[in-house]
Amino acid sequence: MPGGNQIIAWAPPDGREVFHTNCPARQVLDHITNRWGIWVLLGLRHRELRFFELRDRIEGISEKMLSQTLRQLVADNLVWRRVEATVPPQVTYGLTEFGKGAADHLGGMFDWIRLNAASMMEDCPEEAAEG
Repeated sequence: MPGGNQIIAWAPPDGREVFHTNCPARQVLDHITNRWGIWVLLGLRHRELRFFELRDRIEGISEKMLSQTLRQLVADNLVWRRVEATVPPQVTYGLTEFGKGAADHLGGMFDWIRLNAASMMEDCPEEAAEG
C-alpha cells in the first residue's frame, strides 16, 4: 500500500505473541475468563472455602463444572488445594499469590460493572435489556 503506514505486530520481549493460540499467557487467560473461572476466582477472593461452600456460593454451577474448573485453576497455579485426612475427606481451596493478583483485577472490573450496571442497561434497547 503506497504511502501507508506499515503495521508492526507487538510481541513481548521473550518473543511470545499473546494473540497466538499456543501462547501460555493466552491459555491461562482462557481459563481465568471462561464461564466459571471468573466466578471461582471471585468466590475465593476474600477467604478460602471448602468445595461445597464454594459450590453453594456460585449459583448455577454444577459439581462437575466446579471440579473441572478448580482442577484447571490449580494446574495454572491460580488456586491451591488442601485435602485433610478426615472421613469424609475435607477439601479446601484458596488463591495462590498469582491467583490473588488475578482476582484483584477481576474484582475491580466486577465492582465497576456492579456500580454501573443500571446505567448501562438504561442505554440498551428495550429488547436487549429483557434478554
